[in-house]
Amino acid sequence: MIKAELNKKALEDTYKNAHIALQSIDDILPNVNDDKLKDELKEQRNGYQSVMDDVSKYMLENNFERKDINIFKKVMLKSGISMKTMFDKSKNNIAEMMLKGTLMGIIELSAMKNESVNYDDKTNDLINNLLNLRHEVNRSDFSRKIMNKN
Repeated sequence: MIKAELNKKALEDTYKNAHIALQSIDDILPNVNDDKLKDELKEQRNGYQSVMDDVSKYMLENNFERKDINIFKKVMLKSGISMKTMFDKSKNNIAEMMLKGTLMGIIELSAMKNESVNYDDKTNDLINNLLNLRHEVNRSDFSRKIMNKN
């Protein structure tokens, strides 16, 4: 692949990564009863939305099409969350699901970052912004507090 195509794919993948995080939070929020947890998830959602907006803007500036998460993936996300919260809506269960998703996102973004020589500076910045957000979520007080309390 030529550098421009790799850059485009990186932007598409970054957009999808943020979109999956956003979609997951939207799917899980109706199952959250704890106000502090709900507020933390909403704050995280705002962060992912901001990154998505930045990636989207840059993609439009470069005439790249934003690709939504495919319907199959959306259904799988929603049904997975529904199954995992059907009998257990505890803070620990919800936090564990969100942290696992965050770690998956970090792994994907870290692999992309290893190919950073193929991307322009702005694309690298966008990847790093999302990766930093995901690391921040992973290191947050939210993660530690929720996993240590019932």
